[in-house]
Formats: sequence, C-alpha cells, structure tokens
Amino acid sequence: MKPKVYLLAQCGTCKKAVAWLEENNIVAEFIPIKETPPAVSELRIAREKYGSWTKVFNTSGMEYRAQKLSEKIPNMSESQIIELLRSNGMLVRRPFLVSNSNVACGFKEAEWKQLLS
Repeated sequence: MKPKVYLLAQCGTCKKAVAWLEENNIVAEFIPIKETPPAVSELRIAREKYGSWTKVFNTSGMEYRAQKLSEKIPNMSESQIIELLRSNGMLVRRPFLVSNSNVACGFKEAEWKQLLS
C-alpha cells in the first residue's frame, strides 16, 4: 500500500516534502487536507506518537490563532479535539504522512526516511 500524504498545494513545506518524495522515487497518494482531513484513527496514532495534541495541530496557522485554541485545547475532551481537527483540515499540521500504520506530522526528512524505509 502506498503512503498517503495530506497536504495543501500552496504550502511551502508540503512542496518540499513532495520534491523529496520525487527525488527518492517514492510514489504516494496525495490528498488535499483542507477538503479531506486525516481519519480519526490516523489522528489518534499521531496523538499517541507525539504525546500531545498540540503536536498534531498547525499551531502557527491563522485558524489556530484566530480560534485561540492554545487556551481552549487543555479543557477539551479527546472527542471534541478530534471533531475539531476533522471539521477543519487547516488545523492539522502538514504535510501529514501516513505509512504502514504510522504517521508523521510536518516534514522532517530523517523522520520521513525512517518511516518510509
């Protein structure tokens, strides 16, 4: 099964990730994160891997700041957080890689290399 990459076409980091995949001859399925956010199971894997929902959120994004989520997330239940992420893909840190039942939030070449090898 080929890896899935949730991304935003105009995102600079997403473009870097796509270029890296192409340079390394890795074929992936590209999914527009705004229209199709990651699945609940994928978000839960990310939370478990990174140990915090904050690492799953696009904390530097305008949506995150506009909604003052840094203040709200600590008081939200897991189901509320998941619903928020699923309802607005712009809140998810991108690119969001899913491969072999594992995930990576954001593009860090070493992490992607390990995940995709």
